Amino acid sequence: MAITGRAGLLALVGIVVVALGVPSWTGVLAVLGVIAVLVAVDLLLAASVRGLVFARSGATSARLGEPVEVTLSVTNPGSRPLRGLLRDAWPPSAGVEQDRFRIAVPPGERRSVVVRMTPVRRGDRSSARVTVRALGPLGLAGRQGSHRVPGSVRVLPPFRSRRHLPSRLARLQQLDGRQAALVRGEGTEFDSLREYVIGDDVRSIDWRASARAADVMVRTWRPERDRRVLLVLDTGRTSAGRVGDAPRLDAAMDAALLLAVLASRAGDRVDFLAYDRQVRADVRGLAAGELLPGLVNAMAPLEASLVETDARGMVAEVLRRARRRSLVVLLTGLDAAPLEEGLLPVLPSVVGRHQLLVAGVADPGVAAMARARGDAEAVYEAAAAERTLAERRHVTGLLAQRGVEVVDAVPDELAPALADRYLALKAAGRL
Repeated sequence: MAITGRAGLLALVGIVVVALGVPSWTGVLAVLGVIAVLVAVDLLLAASVRGLVFARSGATSARLGEPVEVTLSVTNPGSRPLRGLLRDAWPPSAGVEQDRFRIAVPPGERRSVVVRMTPVRRGDRSSARVTVRALGPLGLAGRQGSHRVPGSVRVLPPFRSRRHLPSRLARLQQLDGRQAALVRGEGTEFDSLREYVIGDDVRSIDWRASARAADVMVRTWRPERDRRVLLVLDTGRTSAGRVGDAPRLDAAMDAALLLAVLASRAGDRVDFLAYDRQVRADVRGLAAGELLPGLVNAMAPLEASLVETDARGMVAEVLRRARRRSLVVLLTGLDAAPLEEGLLPVLPSVVGRHQLLVAGVADPGVAAMARARGDAEAVYEAAAAERTLAERRHVTGLLAQRGVEVVDAVPDELAPALADRYLALKAAGRL
């Protein structure tokens, strides 16, 4: 049962009137008795909330920062009209504009309310419960009850780097069949025959075709399709650090999405693995048209784990999935201590079998701090920042000495820089 503010206000007015007219406890009690009867009658005439039937429809997924709508339907199977208030409770990160509604549902009918939200955090945002307060005809009292009505909206990564895709696809077309590529060796496949011109590699001459033709014929080659690309996302402690308004993990996801779409358009097979001390997400064997939806759904619930990543376990998972030579792209932190103690000792088992590319998110604030001057505190901060940058350069050099490609860029530049390095490797015939 719920007593409304209207009943309390009515009781207060009645007591004041009685006190001013006939100042006796008998009058006050009489007024309170009348109000109590009205409240009881109002409560009896209020619709039951126990038998209400709820249903949800509308959006089940949305990109981070984009508005969506979820519809909640209420069916009143009782014999009394339902009039009152409804609250559909969602977590604050769902970004709900309004969660309280006035409703009026006649007996045997259904009404709907629309919940509009703009999520501010990636992952699954679920409704906790629906609470309904059914008021009586006088609005003095009512019945209140809560119902669990399952509802969830999966908030997907925003994929802001999509704007870089057209320019990278244009460059890819120049590498992939639009113009014949005269390259030989691993990672190429036969394209067509044409007449020999000065400057062509004599090893490309097709002597059998030349014997049947009036001119010397050479074979042209194009970058091999159906290569394997394995994207490995480190979800350990270092990915939890925030750069600007978002954790490093989100910037790494954005870069992985751009590279995945680009590689799939190039005809490569793309798999995805998220790992810290166990597998957090695993996407394998999807066709090009299914890859992007599969990746964003797998990435949506991922959160950084505040544990040190098990580098040996990660490498074991990589080797188990990539049995033939592949491009392995590891998105991780480039902090000196975790890499020197964890990843560097186990690198040989990966580099010996695959082309490894390590990408890390740099903090532009550290570079700005290193340039700061002015007072003693700023100088000390600049010295600390410069040491951090020197350690990062040292680790990058150690990786390069072991044959590892490294991309180190700030969040806004990481995705296009990683895509450019992929295209450069393709152009050099190293994939």
